[in-house]
Amino acid sequence: MGDLVVLRHGETEWSAQGRHTGTTDIPLTPRGEQQARDVGALLRDRKPVLVLSSPLQRARETARLAGFPIDSEDQLDPDLVEWDYGAYEGITTPEIRESRPGWYLWTDGVPPGEDHPGEDAAAVGARVDRVLARVRPALEHGDVLLIGHGHTLRVLIARYLGLAPEQGGLFLLGTAGHAVLTQEHGRPALGELV
Repeated sequence: MGDLVVLRHGETEWSAQGRHTGTTDIPLTPRGEQQARDVGALLRDRKPVLVLSSPLQRARETARLAGFPIDSEDQLDPDLVEWDYGAYEGITTPEIRESRPGWYLWTDGVPPGEDHPGEDAAAVGARVDRVLARVRPALEHGDVLLIGHGHTLRVLIARYLGLAPEQGGLFLLGTAGHAVLTQEHGRPALGELV
C-alpha cells in the first residue's frame, strides 16, 4: 500500500496577503516558484504511480516546478480546486470579521453571493470524497501525489482520516506544504505534515 502525499501550491500574491483565494486563477510569486522547487527536492525520492492536480495554474505550476509535470488532461481533477469562497473571494479574515465578529470558515461558512454562491464544508467534503475514491485503486500499487489548495487539502486530510469535513480546521498546511497520509496496522494515519 502506497502513501497519499498532498501538496499545497506555492505562494501567490493573495496567499501572501492572507486573502481567500478560491477559484480566482492567479500565478505563483517568485517566492512561490522557489517554494515549489524546494518541496520538489524534498519529494524527489517519491515515485508516484499517479499524480493529480487542480486545474488552476498555481497548482499546475507547482507540480511542474516540483518535478511532477502534469502531462495530460486526465491528471487534472476539478474536485481538487480550492474551496469556493463566494462573496468572500479575495477578502481577508480580519476584513470579514469587521462585519461578522468571530467568523470562522470551518463552522460559519461563506454567505451566498448573487452570482457566486460559494460552498460549505460538506460540499468540499463531497468533492474530496470523490478524489479519495478515485485514488484508492492506485494506492494499491504505490504512492499517489495530489497537488491542490490549502483548505480543500485540509478537508481531504480530515476525510482520509475518517473525520467530518469541518475537522479539516485542525490541520494547517502552509504554501508549498505537504502531508503524507499513510496506514498503520491497516488504519488511516497522518504520517507527516510539513
